[in-house]
Amino acid sequence: MKILKTILFTLFGLMFINAGLDKFFHYMPTPELPEETKKVFAALMVIPWILPLVGVIEFIGGLLAIFSKTRTLGAMVLLPVMVGILAQNFTVDPSGAGIGISVVLLVILFWILFDNAHKLKEIFR
Repeated sequence: MKILKTILFTLFGLMFINAGLDKFFHYMPTPELPEETKKVFAALMVIPWILPLVGVIEFIGGLLAIFSKTRTLGAMVLLPVMVGILAQNFTVDPSGAGIGISVVLLVILFWILFDNAHKLKEIFR
């Protein structure tokens, strides 16, 4: 089970590292987006520092999530990003394929948090 968790959590971190790097280098192809999603991205482009900030947070959170000693911190850093991803997918594109992967990523994120709940107890005292 420990090997499975390590592999799964590493893949989780790598997905966020990839998403963060893509915000800077734009190497992943963009699928055809619904009109509402295009409006959201157009609005984000008006504030030039938002997407780079999200990219940095995704990169750092993903990097932290890979290593077992910093995995809990990485999950906490990525939690607000996941809330934004879920809000986007459920409100703007509820019939899209993004919901499935978003829910899977959220389950993994909560798994990390619950797996390391003993570390979180100290923070919330």
